[in-house]
Amino acid sequence: MKKISLLVYEEAILSSLTGVVDIFTATNYYLLESGKSPAFEIEMVSESKAATPLNLPAGHVGHRTLDEVDKTDLIIAPAFNGPADIIMQKNKSLIDWIKKMNQRGAEVASLCFGSYFLAEAGLFDGKQCTSHWIAIEDMRRRYPKVIVMADRVITDQGGIYSSGGAFSSLNLILYLVEKNCGKDVAIWASKMFSIDMDRVNQAHFAVFRGQHLHEDEAILKAQNFIEENYHHPITIEQIADKIHMSKRNFIRRFKSATRNTPLEYLQRVKIESAKKALESNTENISSLMYDAGYNDIKTFRKIFKRITGLTPQDYRNKYSRVLSQAS
Repeated sequence: MKKISLLVYEEAILSSLTGVVDIFTATNYYLLESGKSPAFEIEMVSESKAATPLNLPAGHVGHRTLDEVDKTDLIIAPAFNGPADIIMQKNKSLIDWIKKMNQRGAEVASLCFGSYFLAEAGLFDGKQCTSHWIAIEDMRRRYPKVIVMADRVITDQGGIYSSGGAFSSLNLILYLVEKNCGKDVAIWASKMFSIDMDRVNQAHFAVFRGQHLHEDEAILKAQNFIEENYHHPITIEQIADKIHMSKRNFIRRFKSATRNTPLEYLQRVKIESAKKALESNTENISSLMYDAGYNDIKTFRKIFKRITGLTPQDYRNKYSRVLSQAS
């Protein structure tokens, strides 16, 4: 039986805790009804007994403090709500404990913003991880040794796991069920909780807001120019000239500041504009394509799918507010 230690702290999002407990507990019941032994022993672990915000039935989920746990098989860090700086500083004891338990052989997983705990503990250094899409740029800035994968829903780097944003993080729990109990049990859990276990990409959830968390004033000026003129036929040479740089130096500094080339950034701004139009009106896709600054439908579709993981029509079908109101 795999012992799972679910971290509990004041700022933890309750659904990030209860969802984990629900899936693992239901899986245990299913295994018992199938004549098999339960696979998971679940415990809540916090700095003090008073820290738990949950009232869980005795016998199903235990509760211990950090000092009471000498060994565990898997630690799960749930998502939080609030400023990362303050929460990481306030919960340093949890970070130290995660690091110590990992050195003793425990696997560690993060759900959504819980990725900050593992990054602070140094467990993602040199490894791939994911998180909520809104945290991607901040994590890249804070943790340059970490390979942050913006579009991934799940990463598994030798027993160090991470998951995407909000409820998509439950896909990691299904993955862990499959890894420990087999495909058939994971399929049952997927159906039981109506979770698409084949979801691997969270790109279509992301809202591109520009990568402005840097101090290169010239590149910020270039970004503003792109964001104001993306629908016009502008060139990289033209943008570089606007900020009085050579094309080569401009591309180098732009990528250093934003982690995108100028062309990639321009494409992301254009596609974000198209996404908003697809969500809010019923114009034909060719018209929206021209408004976003493209004049070739094949190129537009190719770039749209590469950035979002969906075709323009699939994106509209999924997220159009106009279509949902009409249905």
